[in-house]
Amino acid sequence: MAAPKKGRGPAGGQGRPGRALALILIVMVALAGGMFLSGHTTPRLGIDLAGGTSITLEAQNQPGKPNAINPTNMDTAVGIIERRVNGLGVSEAEVQTQGRENIIVNIPKGTNSKQAQEQVGTTAQLYFRPVLTVQASGPEEPGPSDSASPSASGTPKPGESAQGEDKAKDEDKPQGEEATGSEATPSASATTQGRAVTGALKKDDPTPAASDKPKASESPEASPSADPATAQLQEEFAKLDCTDPKQRTDAGKNAKATDSIVACGSNVPGSYEKYILGPAEVSGSDVDDAKGAIDQQTGEWIVSMEFTSAGAKKFQTITGRLSQQQPPMNQFAIVLDGEVVSAPSVRQALSKNAQISGSFDQQSAEDLGNILSYGALPLTFKEVSVTTVTAALGSEQLQAGLIAGAIGLALVIIYLVVYYRGLAFIALLSLLVSGILTYTIMSLLGPAIGFALNLPAVCGAIVAIGITADSFIVYFERVRDEIREGRTLRPAIERAWPRARRTILVSDFVSFLAAAVLFIVTVGKVQGFAFTLGLTTLLDVVVVFLFTKPLMTLMGRTKFFSKGGPWSGLDPKRLGAQPPLRRSRRVNAPTEPKEA
Repeated sequence: MAAPKKGRGPAGGQGRPGRALALILIVMVALAGGMFLSGHTTPRLGIDLAGGTSITLEAQNQPGKPNAINPTNMDTAVGIIERRVNGLGVSEAEVQTQGRENIIVNIPKGTNSKQAQEQVGTTAQLYFRPVLTVQASGPEEPGPSDSASPSASGTPKPGESAQGEDKAKDEDKPQGEEATGSEATPSASATTQGRAVTGALKKDDPTPAASDKPKASESPEASPSADPATAQLQEEFAKLDCTDPKQRTDAGKNAKATDSIVACGSNVPGSYEKYILGPAEVSGSDVDDAKGAIDQQTGEWIVSMEFTSAGAKKFQTITGRLSQQQPPMNQFAIVLDGEVVSAPSVRQALSKNAQISGSFDQQSAEDLGNILSYGALPLTFKEVSVTTVTAALGSEQLQAGLIAGAIGLALVIIYLVVYYRGLAFIALLSLLVSGILTYTIMSLLGPAIGFALNLPAVCGAIVAIGITADSFIVYFERVRDEIREGRTLRPAIERAWPRARRTILVSDFVSFLAAAVLFIVTVGKVQGFAFTLGLTTLLDVVVVFLFTKPLMTLMGRTKFFSKGGPWSGLDPKRLGAQPPLRRSRRVNAPTEPKEA
């Protein structure tokens, strides 16, 4: 007896279609469960359907740059602002110029408008400046003569908590954190007592001797020998009250990077320090990348920065020099838009990577990293107005779009039922599965990446109905072709799948490629259409492979489909099937026996 031939199993997993159906069922249940558990049971709507917040920004002239407001800088600013509030391109925030000096930012309802408002107008001019003088600030701040001794103002108390301090440390060196211990870092108690104003401004290159053990009797008043610029700066420092929001904003405003400035900062919520800072030695353009992260050692949120090669050299130079100074002149201030974000002390030269730590939470750390990564705006902007806008198209237009989609779906269903009859049941179930997956994913993408469903995105979802139905039709026609050639249903289902699969993959690849190109080269609402089209195209592949084909295999085993009745859509007579060609045995004519 001949041994049975060994070969591959039936294509498409004919024997175990239940596994694929169970897998897609589990995915659907998981997505639906996640949607209900998150509380976001409906997709987030775009500003054209649900309204939102509109922010108007006006470009301001900069000192020494009379021609700074020009189309090039405005377009650059639009691009940076759009990346800040619409980093993934699907949150549907609209950023566009209006006239010569204005930029309009429209943010959909459901977005954190306060957070976006803080980011869109932030110039993000980042500088690293050496600290020359630091003192607590308030309406009735203690004068420098109130300090009992230099050690009282430069060293925290032994029991001081380190949670509110700022540190700069080298990520590549474990000892970087030791180099910025609490004794050289301004703390709550140190800044409350204040620091004596040094005479460092009177010298171009401050040395340790300039601030070594300042006398308690020193005063911020300008000395007769001070030059006018230094005298004016010291006078501004003496009058500065950082508890006043307007003074905090105006401190150091319109100053150049090469100027010494006064600035405000806060290491502990509710308390403020005022600084005299030297000329900037490292700028934000020297930062290659920045992001918010959790410090694995302390568990606190930090902002990790990576400098460019040129910036790393500058940073190493300034930190190497500051590490030789005495407090507070061994600190460098990280100044963002004129405000001291952090003023860590330095004990050793730091290299390419550095961290900003302090009173950060997750949101503030990620926001600062986002601003530093996308870069500084080429212009300074003034917030002219913030208004709440109603839906540009409104619920009527959304209802009209949904009605149009329902009509299109109804026409597809009628066509399937009339032409494919029983096979329409498989197509409708597949469309239902595709619709459930699309809806749940869109609902979850709203809180996850800021996806907002606008009218072009609804249009993309409607177009996807035709793309999905086309995949079913390709497979059904391949099966029918096999039946026309005289094969029975079950072999026809498996033989038709490889050819239909290739056609479906090629068609969906072309659709996805078009959506990807459209998403990359366009902006605004068109990206919503492209994103939805690409998403539904991918889901079409998943549904056809994990649901339509396995379900077709199971239905082929039922009597209704296997017998090929008139309403099954697979009636051989209706399809004009030819009887199978079979070879007949040659019948030999009887022969007469030969005579001997």
